[in-house]
Amino acid sequence: MSFFSFLTSRALAAESLLCVGLDPHPEFLGGGGAASAREYCLRLIEATADEACAFKPNSAFFEALGAAGMEALEAIIRAVPAGLPVILDAKRGDISSTAEAYARAAFERLGAHAVTLSPYLGLDSLAPFLADPERGAFLLCKTSNPGSQDLQDLTLSGGEPLFLRVARQAAAWNRADNLGLVVGATHPEALTMVREAAPELWILAPGVGAQGADLEKAVRAGLRADGLGLLIPTSRALARAEDPKREARALRLAINTAREALPAASGHALSGARARLADGLLEAGCVRFGSFTLKSGVVSPIYLDLRRLASYPGLLAQAAAAYLPLLSNLAYDRLAPLPYAALPIGTVISQQTGRPMVYPRKEVKEYGTKAEVEGEYHEGETVVLLDDVATTGGSKFEAIDRLEAVGLRAHDVVVLVDRLSGAAEALARAGVRLHAVFTLAELIEYWHSRGSITAEQAGAVRRFLAGEGSGGG
Repeated sequence: MSFFSFLTSRALAAESLLCVGLDPHPEFLGGGGAASAREYCLRLIEATADEACAFKPNSAFFEALGAAGMEALEAIIRAVPAGLPVILDAKRGDISSTAEAYARAAFERLGAHAVTLSPYLGLDSLAPFLADPERGAFLLCKTSNPGSQDLQDLTLSGGEPLFLRVARQAAAWNRADNLGLVVGATHPEALTMVREAAPELWILAPGVGAQGADLEKAVRAGLRADGLGLLIPTSRALARAEDPKREARALRLAINTAREALPAASGHALSGARARLADGLLEAGCVRFGSFTLKSGVVSPIYLDLRRLASYPGLLAQAAAAYLPLLSNLAYDRLAPLPYAALPIGTVISQQTGRPMVYPRKEVKEYGTKAEVEGEYHEGETVVLLDDVATTGGSKFEAIDRLEAVGLRAHDVVVLVDRLSGAAEALARAGVRLHAVFTLAELIEYWHSRGSITAEQAGAVRRFLAGEGSGGG
């Protein structure tokens, strides 16, 4: 069982997303040493175990007590009832044999199920902690402290903040369902952005309570579509409570009340970054209504001119970012955007992810290298095709033929808009999967519900989709 399967099982069984912090701060111990810390944590575990989804001991308070403190930490982790995950809050980050030693200390010596880690040293520093699917990690992404903005909010060349790149990278690294994120509940807007960028990951969201974060806002921003995926840790509120058991129950119920207050997800609703992108496409003139002859000769009441994205750098970055959650679930070596509309999109995605890019030419020149595929690649590698729209799939098959002719493999196509005109079905028959940020139908419903397009425009497209369909790429 993977770590997050274990955590999910506990969350469902206990109907709880409450994470109880075990932080034996000196002010709670009355000046006592390791023995006092041990007794304090054992009492808290006994009082709150029925209400908790997980426990989170903070290694620093035990390390400060020396060897006796570490012995107390080991005993406290052993005392947590079976079936309850233990997340060691240690914020480790190092490389090679040092990272391996930290992993052995956390998992083998102390017996924790997961640990908090720093992303700063990259994937190789995380690998020892992720090697066993039953053991997990929460990667520091956007921390709850005010100073997090000093580095975590820095804007990268692709236009997104550093913390969002960490979130997308974590989604790509989560191959064994054992990597999550730490995002402070004190930053609800950042929490919303991270949830959109990493829709499947579990998030540990500190800050509710003493740091002043709003519980309802945190739940609204960080909860997954399935009502899970979010852990709310608290320690000082329980430590200061006259009755920790009653306080833990109240917190668990408050979290569940906030969960239940959320509206049910709608299959056609757009929100957050996707809604902003849909609005931007319309405002930038990337969507036109009228009478347009497509590549196949079919006349369509709507035309998607996504080549215009190249003239709007901010919108281009938004569009590229919308591909990333879909790409994070795919296995590939290189990006392969199709000329011409997808080339700027693919370039920005390459910058945002660090993944190399090649592209199949529309026409092969009779001079120079006469290359069918531009860029560096190796025979046998897998590429993921990127395009702006999918209609019948014709242009995708042309590109796949060129890529396969040089020894590359393509199993997936990712587009911004699926026009719902047969591309997905045609590609599936050839063993290729189509993934789309939007379908044309959901865009039309969204724009119409917002009053951004007229009833006549929406009706014309609906009738078109229900009738003869359209043609093109």
